Amino acid sequence: MQLRNYVEKFENLASYLQTPLLFVLRFYWGFSFARTGWGKLMNLDRTVNFFTDLGIPAPKLNAIMAGSTECFGGALLLVGLFSRVVSVPLAGTMVVAYLTADRDALMAIFSDTDKFVSAAPFQFLLTAVIVLAFGPGKLSLDHLLAKRKTAN
Repeated sequence: MQLRNYVEKFENLASYLQTPLLFVLRFYWGFSFARTGWGKLMNLDRTVNFFTDLGIPAPKLNAIMAGSTECFGGALLLVGLFSRVVSVPLAGTMVVAYLTADRDALMAIFSDTDKFVSAAPFQFLLTAVIVLAFGPGKLSLDHLLAKRKTAN
């Protein structure tokens, strides 16, 4: 019985890591998404050429959509506003990145996991999925708004 008490205390203590971890993930990768999207939008011709080389249909439209999703979605993720909602299109852009720009890494998901996890989209995708599953944490505008709503 005493071991169970120690395990419960440890789990309670470890749960305090959730808020700072979610904040750091959201802040760093939200900023990275926003910066990457901004780069796509500010260098649209280069992005369109890259998308054309990848065989993406309607490359200009898709470049604008991907850049906008990453830029504005990343900014929302950074501050933790509509975090779970915005994580879906952000994850979607990373799935498309795997399917187009990093197809070899995607195909190696089971045969060469190092190749899969070291591909550029992996950490972006992982962060989006973590935020979708666990929410933005207590250090977010979503949490602040939810707290304010329950207070009224």
